[in-house]
Amino acid sequence: MGQGGEPRRPQSRDGELGEAVARAQEGDETAFAVAYRIVQPGLLGYLRGLVGEDAEDVASDAWLEIARDLGRFRGDGAGFRGWTATIARHRALDHLRRQRVRPRAVRLEEDALELPDRHSTHDQALESLSTARALELVRALPRDQAEAVLLRVVVGLDGPAAARVLGKRPGAVRTASHRGLRRLARRLGTPGEAVERDGDPPTPDEPS
Repeated sequence: MGQGGEPRRPQSRDGELGEAVARAQEGDETAFAVAYRIVQPGLLGYLRGLVGEDAEDVASDAWLEIARDLGRFRGDGAGFRGWTATIARHRALDHLRRQRVRPRAVRLEEDALELPDRHSTHDQALESLSTARALELVRALPRDQAEAVLLRVVVGLDGPAAARVLGKRPGAVRTASHRGLRRLARRLGTPGEAVERDGDPPTPDEPS
């Protein structure tokens, strides 16, 4: 179980990632390359959702900082994903401030505030999130929903880890992720409405 009683869904390569990071901290450059190959796809997808076509440049800046500060990291493979996501997010926000650009927001439909049914399906929506079109749709979500979906689904963080990256409470991130996935399922034309894999519906009055 993760923090706050939420079940943690470990990524399939978290063990390998943790070992690679430990070796990289001892100066093994090959191990650092292994860690990079494991983390980069999700990190790049997250950044594409935040800064679009500038994602690779922002990712490069983030990895320079990651390499520089690697010796300060303490944790396992899952912790490394969260740590790198935090660094990438800071670089993305710096980039957006420099460009005076903010992710686009759309008007909330009235039913977007309704809680999704816990038995509805979302697999097809999640599978579609790797496409460029889906990432554009993610960017059009309200900011809190977009980041929650990207961190949970694309980067692969659990609720508490995503909450730490965003500086919010896990319940608020869970709520934002539910709403974002639900809207994505509707816009991608998938049957049913999207919900988290965690099971319990979000708390409607959880502060963000």
